[in-house]
Amino acid sequence: MLTRPTPPPAPGVGAGRWRLRSLPTLLGVVPFGAYVVIFLIIPTLVVAIGAFAANPEDGGGFTLENIKALGESQVLDAFVFSISLSLASAVMGAVLGALLAYAVATAKPDGLLRRIVTSACAVLAQFGGVTLAFAFYATIGLTGFVTLYLQNHFDVDIFAGGVWLFELPGLTLVYTYFQIPLMVIVFLPALDGIRPQWREAAESLGGSTWQYWRLVGGPLLAPSFLGSTLLLFANAFSAYATAAALVSQGSPIVPLQIRTALTSEVLLGQENVGKALALGMVVVVAVVMWLYALLQRRTSRWLG
Repeated sequence: MLTRPTPPPAPGVGAGRWRLRSLPTLLGVVPFGAYVVIFLIIPTLVVAIGAFAANPEDGGGFTLENIKALGESQVLDAFVFSISLSLASAVMGAVLGALLAYAVATAKPDGLLRRIVTSACAVLAQFGGVTLAFAFYATIGLTGFVTLYLQNHFDVDIFAGGVWLFELPGLTLVYTYFQIPLMVIVFLPALDGIRPQWREAAESLGGSTWQYWRLVGGPLLAPSFLGSTLLLFANAFSAYATAAALVSQGSPIVPLQIRTALTSEVLLGQENVGKALALGMVVVVAVVMWLYALLQRRTSRWLG
């Protein structure tokens, strides 16, 4: 029996149908695109343009004076302090958070312990700002109840060597408080991607636990661990509210330097200098996120 061949579709018909089918998907991306444009692209452009703009009092126009201000000693010290604080809290948070995440990963996937820990980490990772600063000040501040308890009962003064709570060690401790739960959230999926068969295969070949982690588990988790550490670095580098509430005098980190440039009643006309400082932070975070994307691309090869 002969059948009549189906005529080919008219030119443009298939493309038109594809557009109609993909229209709901494109509409679903519109809110995210609007969010990116409003809260990421536009502020970045405002900062970048303002960093090279002269003050209206000086006639406006293009200038490099704001960028040159980044080479001043107090600005360089602020960047060094911010990078040191972010790096120290990121490393501490990554190590301690990875250990906690491993303990959670060994529990039952649908067990009560895992649900409680992950829920608590989701809340504590966002616990910052004035609330966190007050919690630490009321606990181990100059008049905190732990400080007074140690002084009255054990004659121990934790501030005998100086008021370290408002310096790099204290800020690192405070930042680590919200870095650890964030590490648990971002590193736990990588630990869940480790298959038990890999360890069973290593043991069947006579490998020890140390050899398994050194030759199998460690190399597989290294990209995800380093990527999570970079994410913690960016999170600490951009943090503002906690340090602003804890440090009442001075501007040791870059976000506080930006606040001083924008709100100071002593040094007027420093708004564009603040935008230049913000542009410097954008560059640092952009480099960190680029490295994070490279590591995540490598991690996705075996997680998939």
